[in-house]
Amino acid sequence: MVRPMPRTAADATRNVAIPDAEGGRLARGEHHDPHAVLGAHRIPGGAIVRAFHPEAASVMLVPDGGSAVPMSPAGHGTWAALLPGSDPPRAYRLRFTFQDGATWERDDPYRFGPTIGELDLHLIGDGSHERLYDVLGAHRVTIDGAPGVAFAVWAPNARSVRVVGDFSRWDGRLFPMRSLGSSGVWELFVPGVVEGELYKFEVLGRDGSLRLKADPLSFAMQVRPETAARVWETGKFAWSDGAWMAERASRDAYRSPMATYEVHLGSWRRKEDGSWLGYQEAGELLAAHCHRFGFTHVEFLPLAEHPFDGSWGYQVTGYYAPTARFGTPTDFAAMVNTLHAARIGVILDWVPAHFPADDFALRRFDGTALYEHPDPKRGLHPDWGTLIFDYGRPEVRNFLVANALFWLDRYHVDGLRVDAVASMLYLDYSRKKGEWTPNQFGGNENLEAIAFLREVNERAYRLFPGAVTIAEESTAFPGVSRPTYLGGLGFGFKWDMGWMHDTLDYFRHEPIHRRYHHDRLTFRGLYLHTEHYVLPLSHDEVVHGKGSLFGKMPGDEWRRFANLRSLIANQYTQPGRKLLFMGTELAQASEWSHDVSLPWETADEPMRARFLRYLEDLGALYRASPALWAADEETETFAWIDAGDIEGSVVSYLRRSGNEVLAVIQNLTPVPRLTYRLGLPRAGHWMEVLNSDSSQYGGSNVGNLGGITAEEVPHHGQPASAVLALPPLGTLVLRGDD
Repeated sequence: MVRPMPRTAADATRNVAIPDAEGGRLARGEHHDPHAVLGAHRIPGGAIVRAFHPEAASVMLVPDGGSAVPMSPAGHGTWAALLPGSDPPRAYRLRFTFQDGATWERDDPYRFGPTIGELDLHLIGDGSHERLYDVLGAHRVTIDGAPGVAFAVWAPNARSVRVVGDFSRWDGRLFPMRSLGSSGVWELFVPGVVEGELYKFEVLGRDGSLRLKADPLSFAMQVRPETAARVWETGKFAWSDGAWMAERASRDAYRSPMATYEVHLGSWRRKEDGSWLGYQEAGELLAAHCHRFGFTHVEFLPLAEHPFDGSWGYQVTGYYAPTARFGTPTDFAAMVNTLHAARIGVILDWVPAHFPADDFALRRFDGTALYEHPDPKRGLHPDWGTLIFDYGRPEVRNFLVANALFWLDRYHVDGLRVDAVASMLYLDYSRKKGEWTPNQFGGNENLEAIAFLREVNERAYRLFPGAVTIAEESTAFPGVSRPTYLGGLGFGFKWDMGWMHDTLDYFRHEPIHRRYHHDRLTFRGLYLHTEHYVLPLSHDEVVHGKGSLFGKMPGDEWRRFANLRSLIANQYTQPGRKLLFMGTELAQASEWSHDVSLPWETADEPMRARFLRYLEDLGALYRASPALWAADEETETFAWIDAGDIEGSVVSYLRRSGNEVLAVIQNLTPVPRLTYRLGLPRAGHWMEVLNSDSSQYGGSNVGNLGGITAEEVPHHGQPASAVLALPPLGTLVLRGDD
């Protein structure tokens, strides 16, 4: 039995009193090592146990298997018990009693050693911890038989850090964390905390300001507008996608089809009452939808936690937390698992280019410019009013690299589309003369960001075979999708923004004027094989007053549908992977709004129903035709038949893979051309495998009765040719017989 040292009340107070300097720092919440004061400690002749609660009227020490021992006031809100002739108790609880008679009994967090080892701290300081998310944040663990949560956060310039939450009644005085030396990491194990409890870090910054911060590595957060982190373990989901993951690891992304459906989950579909679909329900519906149209992947606009719906997820405050809008992290994992079961890959938009200035998140996290670059010329984004990461700081770079790996690891995602890469690559991005500082070599390249992107790509491809990274990069920066060992950035693919802007610009013009803009369709041939491309018709083109794709097309309703069919045929038959934003399949008339569901009620309108049928058949043709995807990166995969019919606004080209040859002909005026001679690479029968003007798609049914026969009559530099009927504003795809 543990007994207190016999003493008078005066002697007890004198014997257990702590130095004013130590007690004052603890009471003010400024102590960097509360474990040195609180908890159980050996002293000459026995042990002493100290506890802290400035509101307690009395405190009892309750050893496991022993009798309760009263604790004496030790000054500055601390309480202590002297235990003569005994080692510190291995396990005990503290019972606090308050003036109103209420009690609170809990295990003592300050009886436990550090939960982070020296190797982890070294890797954090070095900026090379690939599994940072296994160390920092909140992790449910059991130590010495006590279940609880190990909290850890990087805040190197803080005077002190306290963890607050449901378990501390949000009293920031009660659970000060310990600093783990020069690592800048603060740590505390709190017994009794369970999954689902809310928490934040109360950070006393170098500037003397007290900030209540969400955990940068929280795995779950509250639904906006609330901003607390939530204790959650991400490694417990029972995945059943082993076959998918094994197949993915052996798949060559450059020899496989990739047609991606881009989705904003909050407005794709909503329930009848206007509320959001949950992750799991959305996964089931998306799987069926993708199968219908032949999509191989879903790409989600950012699903990391964000406070403002209107940012569409591009202003992230919880980099490691799937947004709580649609369910729990477990629900998110279930959605990915469902899509994998349907053989649909999952790509996430990832936003390492900037972060919002919300005070509860990363901004001035420890009272200094910690995650953001301290130089306003490099740390403030002039377009978006956001903050730019300090890519040269090892711990910040580690935070982002580990975040990319986290989504690939814990949630089995198949790819990351990296947003706003151009804004990262250039120091003068959206800045005027005098608003930026050149790099050490006098150039405008952000060398630190370039090194960061290379590191992300190298680690992602090394650790997660079959996963892909995709850059949204809008300039001519060389080698975006070239391997790093060849001097490139190491991305798997790059969005072809040039194709998107040129092609949309061409199709916006009235057909009578298109001969003056013919180069918009042909210029891509000059750079076609310089990168591994994705051809996007993305969300960026249907917002901010740009109108919908359907709305961009000129003419009456019939002509708009015809133009839209040929626009998407151009996308699907050009070299490069495909990306279509949701709503395109409905030929949505209005501009996309994140606040409401897509207009699914229009799907039964006659012309839209036919357009849906067209996209089904186009998707099936793409999946079934290796010539459209198996050799995109090889020069022989694409060849012009005729890029020079400017007056007729006709373009024609070949797609090849092995023995398969497809001929694509686009007549982009409303004038049918019924006797158009086209050069072809071989004589014989050519099957008309797609005619966008078919009546079943809403067209006028001008065509070639299912096929044509080419003769050995040279034309267009080809050894054979045939006379075709070209439909108005239409696209033909012919497949040559072997």
